[in-house]
Amino acid sequence: MKRITKRAALATLASVAMTASLAVALPTAAYAINEVPCAGRTDLVRATIHASGDSSANYCYANAGTEMYVQDVWWVTVISTGNNRVQWYGDGRWQPAQPIPKWTVFTWPNHPGGVRIQGIRIL
Repeated sequence: MKRITKRAALATLASVAMTASLAVALPTAAYAINEVPCAGRTDLVRATIHASGDSSANYCYANAGTEMYVQDVWWVTVISTGNNRVQWYGDGRWQPAQPIPKWTVFTWPNHPGGVRIQGIRIL
């Protein structure tokens, strides 16, 4: 009986060691959102963002990840998701709870001036 217990313990220990070594050896997914030129692309995330004045600009992003804005007052009026699922960060949380689906143009009809944005995430 001792021999069976010893073998079971060794098998368990070997399994744990193998799992731990795989966890260390395999890299995790890197989140590397990139700001890219918007010209001629419809598959990118495109956000129309307004800075603290009346000026606005379109920003386009590719690849999964998160882009956090450092400016205090940025407003977004339109998010076009392209071939991506997207959330924005505002009011201390990622919104909407269910990401905006692919190929959607998202606006805020109840807030024609847009909503405050501190970040954007491609899932």
